[in-house]
Amino acid sequence: MANPEKTIENCVLMLQHIMDDSTIPRNIRRVADETRQLLMNNSKPIGLRAAEAISKIDEISNDPNMPVHARTRIWELVSQLETIPLD
Repeated sequence: MANPEKTIENCVLMLQHIMDDSTIPRNIRRVADETRQLLMNNSKPIGLRAAEAISKIDEISNDPNMPVHARTRIWELVSQLETIPLD
């Protein structure tokens, strides 16, 4: 199983790529930034951060304005976050 801290780092980088992509609508980039900040908040347990991030991303995952390449990245991100145990 992968190191949860390393998984969080990878997810933060994926979110940064989404935020930097100008072809993605602004509201989706804003949620990506909020999610990135959630993941980087070290005052909460890592499992809770991952669960909150999944919940936040789920809000935008079905946005009809999201380009297909962004939706694929979002699904990949959720898959990564789901590997982090809640405890």
